[in-house]
Amino acid sequence: MGKLSILIPVYNESGIIERVIDRVVCAELPSGLEREVVIVDDASTDSSWGVILRICERYANESGCVVRCFRLDKNCGKGSAIRFAIGEATGDFIIFQDADLEYDPSDYCRLLSPLVGGFADVVYGSRFLSGEVSDGVRSKNIFAHHKFGNRLLTFLSNFLTGLKLTDMETCYKCFRADVLKSIELRSNRFEIEPEITVKIAQKHLRVCEVPISFVGRGFSEGKKIRWYDGFIAIWTIFRFTFFK
Repeated sequence: MGKLSILIPVYNESGIIERVIDRVVCAELPSGLEREVVIVDDASTDSSWGVILRICERYANESGCVVRCFRLDKNCGKGSAIRFAIGEATGDFIIFQDADLEYDPSDYCRLLSPLVGGFADVVYGSRFLSGEVSDGVRSKNIFAHHKFGNRLLTFLSNFLTGLKLTDMETCYKCFRADVLKSIELRSNRFEIEPEITVKIAQKHLRVCEVPISFVGRGFSEGKKIRWYDGFIAIWTIFRFTFFK
């Protein structure tokens, strides 16, 4: 059927990255789909890189799964790591996976179904869309100010792109690989999310959403996005909409 490339940008996640990758490797996929995990360490200052190297060695001989790891010389942000990982991905489909357990890899089958079935070019996993999810748990620990900011950014994005998304800022975005690789991305930080959304709208791609599970974490637990990233996201939406 093909191969799925799972892209994982990492920055200072030494305490949790091993559990994340173990769950990614063990997650159920549609029948016949092989798995490739591309891990990009964004110049972590903790022991993340050492943990990643150990993980790659452990999975080196794993049947049906390839785990590849890379380290950037300079910390530039999630967008930079994602762009590097896209260039290294060899799969027919690509999914983004954060290096924490806010998002559940058990949702992969749900996310991939429209792509594998040929019904969509891009699939967003929504934390706010109604419907059953893989583990029966809906979104938890979404703090009020995060939810408000997400709603605002999604509304603005929808207004300017013509899309009808409920969760533009979601990590879980899945693509046909040829579609994603055809998009020239420039963002280095979290603003890569709105940039991707604007550019897939400009290409008039088939986009759909599916409900996913989500268990949020706070800043004390390692969450890295900050309030000013919301303003950067707003500028990004306008920038790539009006200044192509």
